Amino acid sequence: MIKVLNARPAGDFQLELDFSDHTHGVFDGAAYLATRSGPLLDKLRDANYFTRVFIDAGALCWPNGLELSPAKVRELTPLHTAA
Repeated sequence: MIKVLNARPAGDFQLELDFSDHTHGVFDGAAYLATRSGPLLDKLRDANYFTRVFIDAGALCWPNGLELSPAKVRELTPLHTAA
């Protein structure tokens, strides 16, 4: 099972991610939020809140309880092989 190992803010609504299979990429939170709605996602539309991301059990999480599974994040993130 793929897990997110590290997440670092990389500009407006973007996160640099490292995955457990030695790949990495940039998750575009703005694109994700543009096509989705809901009460948990509303807080993420604030750039400062978006950067409060943390990893729990390999998933991207935020303090309001929102959790994006590693599989979903991987599906939405263009990947590069780590050197």
